[in-house]
Amino acid sequence: MEIKIILLITILLYSIIISQSVSYIISLRDVQQNMTAAEYIVFRKLTDKNFRSKFRPVIYASLVSNLLLVVLCGIHFNGLLFTGAAVAFVALLTDTIITIKGNLPVNNIINTWTPEKYPVNWADYRRYWLQVFCKRQVANLTGFVSLLAGAVFS
Repeated sequence: MEIKIILLITILLYSIIISQSVSYIISLRDVQQNMTAAEYIVFRKLTDKNFRSKFRPVIYASLVSNLLLVVLCGIHFNGLLFTGAAVAFVALLTDTIITIKGNLPVNNIINTWTPEKYPVNWADYRRYWLQVFCKRQVANLTGFVSLLAGAVFS
């Protein structure tokens, strides 16, 4: 029973994480690519401020619940669910590392700009940020689909 409860919690938390990737696939990537420098700077700063305060607990809780699920599935060896949960955990770790090494440093740079004062190559930063985020999307989607497949087919 505890595996089912932890699985539900993990799926719910992972759903919050994957929602960011899906929103970028649906519209936010295109929206950002069509923004002026000033609009983009304001958008990135506001988004970063909100994510830093509200998304961090979701990431931590997701990592903990996913790890707990892997451990419990390993103890009670539930083959397919164990594999799905393990892939999801590795994908979540990958997303976290890519965020720390890629997106956060760019956010830190953009946070020093103002809508009136920014570098001439600001669009290169935007392009790089979106490329890094695309790698995170691949990790997130892979992890979430693996977790769901493990849950459905185990």
